[in-house]
Amino acid sequence: MAFSRLVKRIGASPFAGSVASALISLYIWLVFRTCRWEFIGRENSDALEREAGGFIVAFWHQRLLLGAAVRRETKKRVFMLISAHRDGEIIANGVAPFGVEFIRGSAANPKKKDKAKSGAPALAQMLAALKDGHVVGVTPDGPRGPRGVAQPGVIRLAQMSGAPILPAAYSVSGGRFLKSWDRFLLARPFSKGCFLAGEPIRIPKNATPEEIEEKRQLLQKALTEAADRADAEVGRSPEAAGLH
Repeated sequence: MAFSRLVKRIGASPFAGSVASALISLYIWLVFRTCRWEFIGRENSDALEREAGGFIVAFWHQRLLLGAAVRRETKKRVFMLISAHRDGEIIANGVAPFGVEFIRGSAANPKKKDKAKSGAPALAQMLAALKDGHVVGVTPDGPRGPRGVAQPGVIRLAQMSGAPILPAAYSVSGGRFLKSWDRFLLARPFSKGCFLAGEPIRIPKNATPEEIEEKRQLLQKALTEAADRADAEVGRSPEAAGLH
């Protein structure tokens, strides 16, 4: 995580962690309060908002700052999947004041049995949140990449829960992409900003492995296109994000 690299420089002590969380909160508040925001595709999110069930908001890891914004745009409770490690705890404490709740753990990976075991409780919590009509935010290429490549976990989550996936992105005219694995977008306050919600993607519960892969590719394309359009709307070159 790009944020984790920043906060690790402050230190690993509880006091340093508290300071880092406070700085993250202040930074997010400043960005959202001072930027001039436009919301493209609100009709897509509003349609899901009116449905009784929950839905999944997906965005690339480099646009992780979007997580706090999701809470502002819905009356539903918002949960985010975040690492159970200390850096994840620091970020969670920084974003918590904005009303975002967290599910700590890692997405299950069937090729890595140890991670699959640790991911089971997180998966159960996400399924329960969606069943209760809440929003679950995920980064399909997180937490370690590759950047801009959607892993199948979010597709499986949508298939198991029956919840639609809303591809989303945000961009700002000011700021820069950091030299982290995800090329995290560090927004600059007092910029022009754009939120973008794409058309929902629904996964049949009886989807075949081939259909799962087709939907994974569809989500990957939708997320990249959403990020590209958001960048273009604020005058930023889409190529700078490194998603192609």
